[in-house]
Amino acid sequence: RFYYATEEVRGHCLDVGCGRFNRFVTEFLNGNGRGIDVFPYEGLTADQIVKDMSHFPFASSQFDSVTFLANINHVPKPTRDSELAESYRCLRPKGKIIVTMGNPLTEILVHKIVWLYDRYFGTHVDMDGERGMKEEEEYYLLDSEIIDRLKKAGFAKIRKRYFITQWCLNHMFIAEKPQ
Repeated sequence: RFYYATEEVRGHCLDVGCGRFNRFVTEFLNGNGRGIDVFPYEGLTADQIVKDMSHFPFASSQFDSVTFLANINHVPKPTRDSELAESYRCLRPKGKIIVTMGNPLTEILVHKIVWLYDRYFGTHVDMDGERGMKEEEEYYLLDSEIIDRLKKAGFAKIRKRYFITQWCLNHMFIAEKPQ
C-alpha cells in the first residue's frame, strides 16, 4: 500500500491514522509530511496523538495530500464524514486524498489470521489487536460507501486504482479538492 500511495502523494502530506513510528511519512515520504493517530502507538510523540479526529489541529489548506492507508474502516462510523470533512478543510485546492482498502473477504481473513499469528507466536504485528477494535469500527468498507463519503465531503474526480502486485485484492481511491 505504501508504495502505491507514494506514487499518488504530492507535496506535504497528512497521514491520518499513521500507526507505529509514523512509518509512511518517515520512510516513504522522507519526512515530507505529518502523521497523526488517535492511539499512542510506539514511536509516536504526544503532538501526533489527536483524540478528536473531527477537529484536526492544523490550519485550513495546509497540506497537498491526505492519506488514509488501510484505516478508513477503523474510523468510527458516526465520525467518518466529519473526519473526511476535516481532511478536505486541511487540503489546499487541487490537493489529493488517497484512501486504500482491501477486498472485503481479504480484509476479514487477514485481520483474523494476523490476530491468530500474534497470539500463537507472541508477536505484535496486528496494530488493531494492540489497541482493540471498537464497536463502530469495521473490518472493511464497501467501495460504494467510500465513494459516497468522499463525494459528501466535497471531493471530485474520484478514481479507483488496483494494486496489481497484490492480485487486485487491494486498491485505493484517489480524489481531488476542487479549485
